[in-house]
Amino acid sequence: MSDTAHYELQSLRERLQQLADGSLSPHGFSDSARSLEALLAALPARYAEVLFGLLDRLESGALFTEESCSFSLKDLTDNLRLWADKAEAQLQRS
Repeated sequence: MSDTAHYELQSLRERLQQLADGSLSPHGFSDSARSLEALLAALPARYAEVLFGLLDRLESGALFTEESCSFSLKDLTDNLRLWADKAEAQLQRS
């Protein structure tokens, strides 16, 4: 794993925690996650597709002020954590 990709993955995990604890907005998280060029370049293309899909759902869901049947911040943060875990495993295999 390249140092830059590793740094970006760690940064993503930190921002994900900030998103979960409410100190970072969904749009702020999404903007930072979409700019992880080294990390996304080090992963197969399907990882970017999945990440961007999750971010699209996060941004759309941010329009709701409460948990709704179509949006759960907890579920999305759990899925983003799972994505980060799988991305790390993929980077270690490369």
